[in-house]
Amino acid sequence: MLAIEDAAARRFLQGMATHMPERPRAILMVSAHWERLRPTVNAPEANETIHDFGGFPQELYRLSYPAPPSADLAKRVADLLGEGGLPADIDTRRGLDHGAWVPLMLAWPDADIPVVQLSVQTRLGPEHHYRLGQLLAPLRSEGVLIVGSGSFTHDLSSFRASGGRIDAPELDWVNAFAEWMSAALQEDRIDDLLHYRSRAPHAARNHPTEEHLLPLYVALGAGAGPAPQLHSSTTYGILRMDAFAFGASG
Repeated sequence: MLAIEDAAARRFLQGMATHMPERPRAILMVSAHWERLRPTVNAPEANETIHDFGGFPQELYRLSYPAPPSADLAKRVADLLGEGGLPADIDTRRGLDHGAWVPLMLAWPDADIPVVQLSVQTRLGPEHHYRLGQLLAPLRSEGVLIVGSGSFTHDLSSFRASGGRIDAPELDWVNAFAEWMSAALQEDRIDDLLHYRSRAPHAARNHPTEEHLLPLYVALGAGAGPAPQLHSSTTYGILRMDAFAFGASG
């Protein structure tokens, strides 16, 4: 809904490009909404805008984000992962899901930067995704922006508690988890972050399944050092939408 509904996170995304030291040559999006058993990158002839949701306002289904693909970047990603012992596949048909095109549409509305998407492997957990990021770190010096797109908290079963209000008060257990994670990121507590499931308060409640947090670990692995916080806000009382600049000093 951030594509059409006003919220603090939407306003942040609309200005996100101002936090970049320079315009990226290309963007690698790691979205919670593409799960594969093995790492997979997309390289279609054209990036279809995938409306992978149901029951939302018709306005959303009319949106399109025709960012160009990049077969060269897809191959580069696959090569880096393969050289590091994590063989990757290339999907020549899949476009961009809403975890990719919604934030990109807000940040770079002209859709003129090449975009490649990388899948997550939910069953393999944080350490695997941190390793993915480490292997992809060379892309940062090649003008590629690596974006982890998910949700800092994501217990949609508690959505009714908001009464459908985007500005509903944040729940205590949401805040406790998000603040623990935020401190760990800014203090570069890698071991705590990799073992958040047993160390962070209310971890399983905020992430009944892990796919929406795993893109963060790819960005974390590709960066270096503490991650400054760029944004923090909550929608519907349960969805923390925080943003961090991984590797900002690297």
